[in-house]
This record gives sequence, structure tokens and C-alpha cells, in this order.
Amino acid sequence: MQNPDLTVDDEARPTGRIQRANSLAGDVYEAIFAQLMSLRIAPGSRITVDNLVKEFNVSHTPIREALGRLEGEGLVVKTHLIGYRAAPQITRRRFDELYELRLLLEPAAAAKATATLDDERLAVLQEAAGVMARRVGKDERLRYSNFARQDAIFHDKIVEFAQNELIRETLNHQHTHFHIFRLMYHSRVTEEALDEHEAILAAFSAGDPDAAEKAMRAHIENSRDRLLPAFE
Repeated sequence: MQNPDLTVDDEARPTGRIQRANSLAGDVYEAIFAQLMSLRIAPGSRITVDNLVKEFNVSHTPIREALGRLEGEGLVVKTHLIGYRAAPQITRRRFDELYELRLLLEPAAAAKATATLDDERLAVLQEAAGVMARRVGKDERLRYSNFARQDAIFHDKIVEFAQNELIRETLNHQHTHFHIFRLMYHSRVTEEALDEHEAILAAFSAGDPDAAEKAMRAHIENSRDRLLPAFE
């Protein structure tokens, strides 16, 4: 069982010491996000601001900004007079409900999006799918957290191109991708999902809405089956 208090060592911090070339709060956010997604910070674990200040050698301000952003994404919970904790893991019932919702909405959205795709939009989806950057980088945990974000962007872009803002808002509000990727950390999750992204892209490139719908449905069903063992 993982320590309920946050401890950050070199192995647990995929990005190394925080770099200050870009937004400091953004760098801190990425470092904490990677640990949440790879389960280095266990669901429900206490996150101590002072520990992060010491470990990353930064002030309280970027730490709190990063934690506030993570709270907005549903990955961190702030309790008055207590502080921050990693969000609890989703329940099996919630898991089933999320996948039922996705299967109702996303395959149809993929079919609808097919008719709106031009070369520019296809290029956006190809980049978002993550297939061109697969196996880039040496840190497996960093790749995993990056893919979790890319997967969310890929699916969001498809729904955006399907031109149904209500469906997009509904799916985004659930923070589905971040929660399901916290269920299990394994390279199989990313490699198989990338293969499925390629199948969806192939259907889009062919302009085949039926194939896009089938590929998206298969992708979501396979994702569900890959993550179900987390509840065993």
C-alpha cells in the first residue's frame, strides 16, 4: 500500500527538478500531474504543499496555482482547514456509467465528424492521436501521463468536429480520460490504444463514417476491457 502522505523522490518525479524556462506553475503542474496519472501519488493520498515547496525548490505560489488547476480537472480535492488530497479512485459503478455514456455518444460523434474533416482537421487529429510521437522519450511514466492528456485531446477534437457542443461539454465535465487512466499504470494501455487511434484515423482519412463509428466503438470497448482488471 502506498504511503498516504506525498513523498516525492527522483524516481517518482519524471520531469526531474523543476525548470524555470517556461511557466513555473505550468512546470509544477506537469510534474504533479505525471505522478497522479502514474499512481506515484495514490488516489486519496494527502498532498502537502510544504513538501512540494521543499522538493521542487519553489515558492508556495506556483504550487498552489498548479494544485488549483488540478482541482479544476477533478484530480485533486481541497478540503477547508485540511488541505489537498488526490481525488479518490472512481468506483466500479462510476466506471460502468462513464463507459456507457461514452458508448452512447462517441461512436456517433465520430461518424458525424467524418463529414466535416478536411486536410487541416485531419492533420490536427493525427497530431492529437499521439501516434506520430509514440515511443518518444525514455521515461515510461512521463509518456503515460502525456498520453493520458493526448487521449483526452484526441477524443475532444473529434467531438468538436462533430459540431455538438452539448456532447462536448458533457464529456469534458466528467474528466473521463484523467480518471480512467488513473485506474491502472501499464504500457499496454498506451500501446494498444495507439493502435486503435490509428484505426480511427484510417477511417477518417478514407471518409468512411461507418468505419469511423465502428473503430471508435471498438476502441472504447477495448479500453473498458483493459481497465476492468483494476477492480479485481
